[in-house]
Amino acid sequence: MSHQWSHNSILGFTDTETVLLDFDNTTFKTAIYWAQRAMKRFKLEGFLILKSSENSYHVVFNRKVSWSENMRITAWVAQLSRHEKLRDYQRMQCIKEGSTLRVSPKGEKQSPRIVYHEGSDDCQIADFLRYRKRIKDIMKQMS
Repeated sequence: MSHQWSHNSILGFTDTETVLLDFDNTTFKTAIYWAQRAMKRFKLEGFLILKSSENSYHVVFNRKVSWSENMRITAWVAQLSRHEKLRDYQRMQCIKEGSTLRVSPKGEKQSPRIVYHEGSDDCQIADFLRYRKRIKDIMKQMS
């Protein structure tokens, strides 16, 4: 979506039952590696990767989980990957008691765009994509 979001608000997707990862300052190859490892280890069925900015990626997994399992999986990836920004993200999600990924533009950054998909997408990924479409429709109406 190329239109300019002229509002100061940053719109995102937040919930407790979807495993979300935010890989800042990393390579696409690294994001895929850890998404595949987590998907296989925790039977998450599938994942979607979005590019949020240069060398930054969001991962959305498909299987619905409890909040405690969500944080266990996110902490596992953050710890094993030794990705400090992901550790910070995981701690902040614990504090907020909900996981969030940005959907709208932020400053000079465009809305995150889908760059990769693997496995099933009929549960939490489908919910995420429906929500994302609603947000983009609202943004278009307000612009």
